[in-house]
Amino acid sequence: MEKVRQNKIATLLASAGLLAGMVVATQAMSAGHMGARHYAVDSAGSMVVNGSGECWVTSGGVPGPQEACGDEMPVEEVQVVATGPVDSDGDGVPDDRDKCPGTRAGAKVDADGCEIIENLTIDLVEGEFAFDSAELKPGTKAALDDVANQIKESRGNEQVTIVGHTDSTGPEDYNMELSVRRAQSAADYLESQGITDIAVKGMGETQPIADNASKAGRAENRRIELTTR
Repeated sequence: MEKVRQNKIATLLASAGLLAGMVVATQAMSAGHMGARHYAVDSAGSMVVNGSGECWVTSGGVPGPQEACGDEMPVEEVQVVATGPVDSDGDGVPDDRDKCPGTRAGAKVDADGCEIIENLTIDLVEGEFAFDSAELKPGTKAALDDVANQIKESRGNEQVTIVGHTDSTGPEDYNMELSVRRAQSAADYLESQGITDIAVKGMGETQPIADNASKAGRAENRRIELTTR
């Protein structure tokens, strides 16, 4: 009787063990379906399928998802990078507004992307103006002719600024007015040569470049200065 009882207990334990194994197996299968599955592959790297044509799931195979096994493949997010206007020559003017493409590196350009002339100067040996005069001397006119020719040959739209100066002889207010007249005389001459975008300014005696104590120094201070932008 005792032996029969022991056999029943063993049978019950075996059944419980089998049931536990089935639960674990069911959980493993469920986890496989819920998480990333691994698939068996053959020696050629192809998916191994069962009689129903389904990929064989294994614990040590190729990780999913696999399109060949009907898995839903992740959608790759495409990042759109915002870009600004194209400026091929790097002059600060976009290609769609650049009337002078291919500008050399470092060149100063106008609003249309065309290179403009910088640092135009008037270099004269003789004094540019006689004492108390705004009349242009022949040498000054020749220098302005050269400036006008350079501007006309340029593809850019140069904006010219002319600043007039005087020596320190006479009242400051008068010298300021005289310096403006000198700048205007030069502007009028350039306009007669076809240059129209000009601004004038007078500095009077405030910016000497030479010693006003000497005749030669005062002659140097009676001048105009020209810049472009």
